[in-house]
Amino acid sequence: MFRHIFTYRLKSLLRDRTTIFWTIMFPIILAVFFHLALSNLGKADSFEPIDIAVIDNVQYREDQSFSMTLEEASKGEDRLFNLKVVSEDEAKKLLEDGAIKGYIEAGSSINLVIMESGLSQSIIKSFIDTYTQTVSAVKTIISSNPEKAQEVLNSIAHRENYIKEVSATASEPDVVLNFFYSLIAMACFYGGFLGLRVINDTQADISSLAARINVAPVHKIKTFIYSMSAALLIHIVETFTLLAFLRYVLNIDFGSKTGYVLLTTILGSVAGVFMGALISAMVKKSEAMKVAILLAVTMGGSFLAGMMVGEMKYIVAQNLPALSYINPINLLTDALYSLYYYDSLSRYFTNMAILAAYILIFGLGTHLIVRRRKYARL
Repeated sequence: MFRHIFTYRLKSLLRDRTTIFWTIMFPIILAVFFHLALSNLGKADSFEPIDIAVIDNVQYREDQSFSMTLEEASKGEDRLFNLKVVSEDEAKKLLEDGAIKGYIEAGSSINLVIMESGLSQSIIKSFIDTYTQTVSAVKTIISSNPEKAQEVLNSIAHRENYIKEVSATASEPDVVLNFFYSLIAMACFYGGFLGLRVINDTQADISSLAARINVAPVHKIKTFIYSMSAALLIHIVETFTLLAFLRYVLNIDFGSKTGYVLLTTILGSVAGVFMGALISAMVKKSEAMKVAILLAVTMGGSFLAGMMVGEMKYIVAQNLPALSYINPINLLTDALYSLYYYDSLSRYFTNMAILAAYILIFGLGTHLIVRRRKYARL
């Protein structure tokens, strides 16, 4: 009996092209758009050397300390400036044409000429101020302690940096990954379409097919379990396909804990299918209304998990932390990110424990509603 119902339901669900599109094709298409839109997002914050110019006048040529400092800041791959040494007229023209952010004029004091304020201009001004303050400090020290002159000059020439930027874990933080992890979570809960379809096909007041299923000499719970098994098999294969596409086609990094990632996806798929089943069992309206509610819950949860606005996940965590644990899609997103970023699994297991509780609630709630449903006539 299991084999017959399972096979029948498997074929029936696979022939539903609309459901198959929303549960596998739509997430893949969305992943491609995410990749096209977000592939350069991580590079947007990388520093680009600032285009500046310095007027080639007598004061600049005679001030070897400043000229050498400026030239050193304009060398190498990690340079601060792209420097041009030009005449005053040429510097003004470059600034007016937008070819440089500003130009420097050496004299009794070092002047910066700019057309507008901004981050680049602030960096140039900070560089000049730092140089001026350093020169002033050195002159003051040497004038009061001439014997310290060589020591001061050596300390400036060989400055030590005692601060080193390190990652809190073995993995580097990546804001782009959260978009794809929330997409996986959304795809898992789009399995609700399959669960919704299974329950609809057991409600005799919706279709003649459901009426025939209800008069069959098979216990309702057995029909429910066998049909849900087929839906779960289809959706787990779909989510694994999505994972493979993200990993091997779009090169999305899931970290080294592959087994846990697969387990997370399986639990997410189960939660999604059972949530759709519960919504279908609870809502005694048309199928269109059930689909609308399922979409509203799924997309609302995806939005709060940061799929549309990356900062939203952190806004919710800071201002409404309880909502982060109530939202099952955020639990799944956070579980995937914790596998990638954190060395410890404590946060991951917390998310999975709450998600498992949701699965129990969804499954038990659907079971209680379905088994009590009776019809006056068929």
